[in-house]
Amino acid sequence: MADAAVERRWRSYGTDRRSTRPIRVRTSAALVALTVLTVLLVPPLVQLDQQAVDLAAKLQPPSWAHPFGTDDVGRDLLLRCVYGMRVSLLVGVAAAVTATVIGTAVGATAGALGGWVDRGVMRLVDTFSSVPHLLLGIFIVAMFRPGVWPVVVSVALTHWLSTARIVRAEVLSLRSRPYIDAAVSGGASRWRVAVRHLLPAVLPQAALAAVLMVPHAVWHESALSFLGLGLPTHTASLGTLIQSARGSLLAGQWWPTLFPGLFIIVPTLAIAGLAGVWRERINPRRRSELML
Repeated sequence: MADAAVERRWRSYGTDRRSTRPIRVRTSAALVALTVLTVLLVPPLVQLDQQAVDLAAKLQPPSWAHPFGTDDVGRDLLLRCVYGMRVSLLVGVAAAVTATVIGTAVGATAGALGGWVDRGVMRLVDTFSSVPHLLLGIFIVAMFRPGVWPVVVSVALTHWLSTARIVRAEVLSLRSRPYIDAAVSGGASRWRVAVRHLLPAVLPQAALAAVLMVPHAVWHESALSFLGLGLPTHTASLGTLIQSARGSLLAGQWWPTLFPGLFIIVPTLAIAGLAGVWRERINPRRRSELML
């Protein structure tokens, strides 16, 4: 009886989730589109200097003149958040693409060659995985001067591991397919099999991994910038905005911290939501899993 009740609850949960999926997809798509249009169109259309200081208007609460309020030196917080989201998305997309390229190359090589190459590569992946991402990222970014590209390198070098595992597993499953055996029997070299057959087959999984990695990269960049190790403090990124608002929060001004935080959470969750739907479509057998 208990097992039947549990099964009914799970079926009801699955039905409710499927019924709300179109709403979730539309909401996520609208938020992602709004974010992209905002970061692309607002800076060239709004001819205001986001670095302009107005000490007479510092720490003003949200109003019609400043919908998100102002920061501790009187700069418009809405404009600063838009510029910060622009920088954070640049870092996130660049790091995600770089990490996906590295992970795809490593995973495809390990899966296609097999043997001692596969064992050696996977031991390397396990070694890197044993170190916390943030700690390794701090170590990497500390070797460079603060800037955008050191953060991209840091995030990329700490986030390619999961992609390598996914691509390797996909390549290993593809190697047993009849058309791969036929290509090998026909005299095709390993390189030709990998380039003509294996790599195109794993590209959808690699592209999905890249999209899922963008929220992680944005959060990672924000964490590094909040710690003062990512971008310079004068550069508007979401992490630096929250870092510079710590004193205001302790003084009771909540808006300099709340709105940059929402700019981190809402768009990245929307991207993850769309990627989750994409994942269900290309791999429907694993719909019950959630990958964020």
